[in-house]
This record gives sequence, structure tokens and C-alpha cells, in this order.
Amino acid sequence: MKRLSIETAVGIFVLIGIVCVGYLTIRLGEMEWIGDNDYPLYACFQSVSGLKTGVTVEMAGVQIGRVDTISLDPERQIAVVKLKIRKEIILTDDVIASVKTSGLIGDKYIALTAGGSDLVLKPGDMITETESAVDLEELISKYAFGEV
Repeated sequence: MKRLSIETAVGIFVLIGIVCVGYLTIRLGEMEWIGDNDYPLYACFQSVSGLKTGVTVEMAGVQIGRVDTISLDPERQIAVVKLKIRKEIILTDDVIASVKTSGLIGDKYIALTAGGSDLVLKPGDMITETESAVDLEELISKYAFGEV
């Protein structure tokens, strides 16, 4: 009888541990169970060299979203980046999206600069004002070969 109660207590303890690990996995992985806390926006860039999916989208140094997908528009031959922005963030149609580098040779991310328009971007809209990444290798080669 005593052995049965010990086994039951251990089973309950293991079950609670599994539930806790599952909860932490969902919270740390930023998964959503029901609904979506983000809305999609698109931005076109001439070059997104070094940008990867999953990197942050920041405004004023605060993370407001992430890069969902990066694809190539075959007609215009430019990069199309799908951004997932938190629903509580309201962006206007004159927002500027820039590919930035954290540090000198750090990871790339998207920085948004707010505009002053009254027209609000709706889910699925395109950010028209963009700035591509600065190609450091190209600048160094121009300097080294005297093309600057």
C-alpha cells in the first residue's frame, strides 16, 4: 500500500514537470496557441545581404516584430521581406524601413523610423520607403582601389 502511494506521488511530480517544461517551451519559443498577436507588412529592398528570417524589427531601439520571410520578386528582381509586427504597434504609410547592422560586423536587423502621416498601414500593406544594407566589402574595395 505504501509503495503504491509513493509511485503515485512520483507520477504526479513527473506530470507536473512535463507540464512546466511544455509551458516554458511555448513561452520561450514565442508560440501562440489561439489567435495571432502579429500582423504582416511587406517591404521591398534592392539588397538584403546578410539579413535572415527571424531577426528583429526595431523602432527606437525597441523590438516590435520580426522578419518572417525573405523572397525575390522575379519581375522586378528585388528582395521582398515579410515583417510580422505586434498588433498594438500602429505604423503610418510614410514609415521608413532600413536594413541595419548591430555593431561593426554584427547581425543585420530591420529598423523602422516613424513618419508623420495620418494614413495607417493595414495588414498586408507595403512599406514604400526603404533603405538597403550598406555593403561594407564594396566600400572597402572601392577605397582600396581608389574609386572613392
